[in-house]
Amino acid sequence: METMTGNPVSSGIAHGPLFVYRPFHADVAAARFDARDKAEVLAKYEAARQSADRELQAICASLRPVDPEKADIFQAHRDILFDEAMDEDIRALIEEESYTPDYAVETVFSQYASMLAGASDALLSERSADILDVKQRLLRNYYGLPEKDLSHLARPVIVAAHDLLPSDTAMLDRGNVLGIAAESGGKTSHTAIIARSYGIPAVLGIRGLLGRAEDGMDAVLDAMSGELILSPDRETVSAREQKRVQYLADRSDAEQYRLREALTADGVHIDIGLNIGSSQPEELRNADCTDCVGLYRTEFLYMQSQHAPSEDEQFEAYKKVLLAWSGRHVTLRTMDIGGDKSLPYLPLPHEDNPFLGNRALRLSFSQPELFRTQIRAALRASVFGDLWLMLPMVSSLDNIRRAKGLIRAVRDELLAEGVPVSDSFRLGIMIEVPSIAVVADQAAREVDFASIGTNDLCQYLTAADRMNPALNAYYQTFHPAMFRVICQAVQAFVRAGKPISVCGEMGGNELAAPVLVGAGMRTLSMNISQVPRVKRALSRLTLAQMETLARQVQTFSTEQEVLTYLRTSLSEHQGKDR
Repeated sequence: METMTGNPVSSGIAHGPLFVYRPFHADVAAARFDARDKAEVLAKYEAARQSADRELQAICASLRPVDPEKADIFQAHRDILFDEAMDEDIRALIEEESYTPDYAVETVFSQYASMLAGASDALLSERSADILDVKQRLLRNYYGLPEKDLSHLARPVIVAAHDLLPSDTAMLDRGNVLGIAAESGGKTSHTAIIARSYGIPAVLGIRGLLGRAEDGMDAVLDAMSGELILSPDRETVSAREQKRVQYLADRSDAEQYRLREALTADGVHIDIGLNIGSSQPEELRNADCTDCVGLYRTEFLYMQSQHAPSEDEQFEAYKKVLLAWSGRHVTLRTMDIGGDKSLPYLPLPHEDNPFLGNRALRLSFSQPELFRTQIRAALRASVFGDLWLMLPMVSSLDNIRRAKGLIRAVRDELLAEGVPVSDSFRLGIMIEVPSIAVVADQAAREVDFASIGTNDLCQYLTAADRMNPALNAYYQTFHPAMFRVICQAVQAFVRAGKPISVCGEMGGNELAAPVLVGAGMRTLSMNISQVPRVKRALSRLTLAQMETLARQVQTFSTEQEVLTYLRTSLSEHQGKDR
C-alpha cells in the first residue's frame, strides 16, 4: 500500500481501478521495407484501417441515442478513414516506393491536412483537424495499441493523468469516471472546475503519480484529505468507506435544499444562477432549481468539435438554453479561448505567459470573423429569451467601447437583412482583471451589468499561476485583498443601480457565499453540484449577519485569519440550525 498526496479540489471519495491516461501521439520516421513483403505489409495497413473503423462504429453506436451531434463527428471520421484519394496515395507510397505504412499514412494525411488548413473556404479549412485526428487513430491501430480516450470508457474507473486538457474533459464519459487524480492542476484549474461541476471527486498536483500508477491497479481516492492510496488494504478501504458514507449523508441533507427558493434566514431572496458549458439535456434539466444562467461558457461549443461551430450551430445551441430558462436571463459569455483552453483547428503561437497573452476578448478582437459569427448567432437567438451578453478578460474601457462598436455593427447588419433582434438584450463584462475592478465605477457607466470571475481575479491579484500546484500557497482565494476589491466593485455597480453577480468558484463556496451576499450581491452563479450546499448556507444567516461578515473579513491581515473567522462564525450558526 502506498499513499500519495495532492490538493483536494472536488469533494468526495472513490474506490476502484485506475485508468492511466496517456494520450497517444505518433512520432514517425521515414523507413522502407523489403519489396518481397509487399502483400503482407499491405494486409497490415488494411487491417489497421478496419480496426480503426470498428472503434469509430462502436463510438457512433454508443453516442447516437444520447448525443447525435457528437455521433455525426465520428461518422465524418469514418468517411475520412476510407477517403479514396488518400487511400490511393498511401498505397502508391507502399507499393511503388516501399515505404512502411505508418510513414505513408503520416505523409499523406499530413499533406492533405496542411492543404486544407490553408483553404479559403472555412468548411474545408476546418476539416484539417479531423484529418489529423483520424491519422492518429489509424497509426495507433497500426501499432496495435489500445485506445486511450476518455469519451468511451469500458468500466467505472479513477482516471490518473499528468493533466486533463479542456478538450479531454469536454468529451468525458461522466458515467464511468469515479474520480480524477492528476499530477498537474490547482483548485481553480479547468479540470477542478469541471470535476466540481460533474460532482466527481478530484485530487490534483500529485507529484510522481504516473511513475507509480498502473492500469487496473486498485486505488482509493480521498478528495477530502487529498490522498490517493494505491493498492489499499481492507482496513483502509473500510475506513474510507465509512468516511464516504458520512460525506454522502451530509450531501443528502443539503440535497433537501436543491429545489427550494434561496432565502436568507430573514426571508431575503437571492438569485441562484447556474454555470453551464453546453445545451445538452443534462445541463438543461437543471433549470428547475436555478433562477437564471449566470455563466454560459460558450467556448465548450468550440472545444467539443473538430471544427469551429457555424453560425447556425451556435444559434440552435443558444436558442435551446434561452428557451429552457424561459422568463429568466441567460448570461452568455463570448468565447474564452486561450490560457488553458486551446482549439485543434485554431493554432495559436507559443506564449511564455498565455494567461497574460492573447486570450478571451483579446483573441476575439484578433479573430474578428470568429467573433462576428458568434455575435450574429447570439443576437439571432436573443428573441427567444432574456439574453445577457458578457465579455471576458476586459482590462480597460477601451476594450468595452471597441466591443460595443463591433456588436452594434453586427446588430445593424442583421436588422438590415430583416433578421429580428431583441431590443432588450443586455451587454456586460466579467470583472477578472484588477485594472477594470479599480475603475468599476467608470465601467458601470458603460455596461448594463457585471459578473466577477474570482478565479482569474485571484490569479492576477496575487500574481500566482492558478495552474501551478507549487504556487497553491500563494493563490489565496480568501485573501483580504480579494474581499476588498470585490466589495469595491459591488458597491460601484450597486450605486449605479446595475446588477452585479459572481460566477467564479467563490460563488459556489459555502464559506464565501454569505460574505458575497453581505457585500451587496443578490445573484450567485455556480456549478449545479454546489447549489444545494450554498442554498443551505444562506438559509442559516440573516442579511444583517452576512453584512457583518463582509465588513469583518476586510479588516483582517491574512487569509488564515479570514478562514478561521468564517469557519468559527458559520459553524456556530450551523449548530443552531441543527
